[in-house]
Amino acid sequence: MSEIRKHYFLDKYCLIAAERHKRPSDFKLTEKHASSSNCVFCPGNEKKTPPPTAVYYDGEVFSSDIEKSDKGWDIRCFPNLYPALSSEKPRNAILSSHPWKGYEGYGYHEVIVETPSHTRTINDYSDEEITMLMHAYRDRIKYYQSQSDIEYVSLFKNWGDKAGASIEHSHSQLIALPLVPPIISEELRVIDSLEECPYCNIVTNEQRSKRIVYENSQFAAIAPYYSIVPYEIWILPKNHINHISEADNSFLVGLGDAIRYIIIRYEQILDLPSYNYMFYESPKLCYHFNVRIQPVLATPGGFEKNTEIYINSMPPELAASHLK
Repeated sequence: MSEIRKHYFLDKYCLIAAERHKRPSDFKLTEKHASSSNCVFCPGNEKKTPPPTAVYYDGEVFSSDIEKSDKGWDIRCFPNLYPALSSEKPRNAILSSHPWKGYEGYGYHEVIVETPSHTRTINDYSDEEITMLMHAYRDRIKYYQSQSDIEYVSLFKNWGDKAGASIEHSHSQLIALPLVPPIISEELRVIDSLEECPYCNIVTNEQRSKRIVYENSQFAAIAPYYSIVPYEIWILPKNHINHISEADNSFLVGLGDAIRYIIIRYEQILDLPSYNYMFYESPKLCYHFNVRIQPVLATPGGFEKNTEIYINSMPPELAASHLK
């Protein structure tokens, strides 16, 4: 029988349609991959992108006025050539001349090219490489969070055509916003009303459940009770931390290890489908940092768009048993 499941602490619901569940092989999709020729993210094509904001090479980070292409680079960060927002300071914070509330499109949009290799993906990264990427994430988020009039920094990775990646070369993106997204505002409003951190409770309870997929000393990876897509994973720190800017090296090692483990398992059982992973955090101490990974294995239909209640044909308990 299907189940209507409520979010852990928000007024949101999903449908777990167990009778519609499929084998892992039924979710495997054949994706088209672009040629590496003329890839603007590959070494030798650095001039085809905006000047870098940061370059990571051999364990060091270099500022934007130093281009390391002569010696190579491991991670390269630069403004998106087609940014969603403009870094030009707004004349007016609110478009008061409009009858409805709006803002000038101020903010930052950065690309983080994770590797010089066109064909490598996160599942191939060594311990040192995945930890360096987590360091780069922390550095870039911390930098933009400190900029004036920036309220929230969104860090995300789109991998594969169906997840919105227009370039095959493995990369992440960062968008710094002059406002707090509604999803974070809603969580903060509810968390503020509670006596205990709900995410801390999730970690404690789910570590003993059938939905635990992987854990290390720092993190627990779970197929959440409230899963809106097949094989969705939440990665939660075991100790309360609100923002990655506060993270030490052991935290970053554990985070990279957990993310890589899940991507490896996606490759092994689903042939590495398109996926998104997204960082959630807040400068407010009550929030609990988390990462959510969602493979793109189904397309939302009219019911989901009409109700914002998602139908998930893969029960998270079964997904966890596949991913362990």
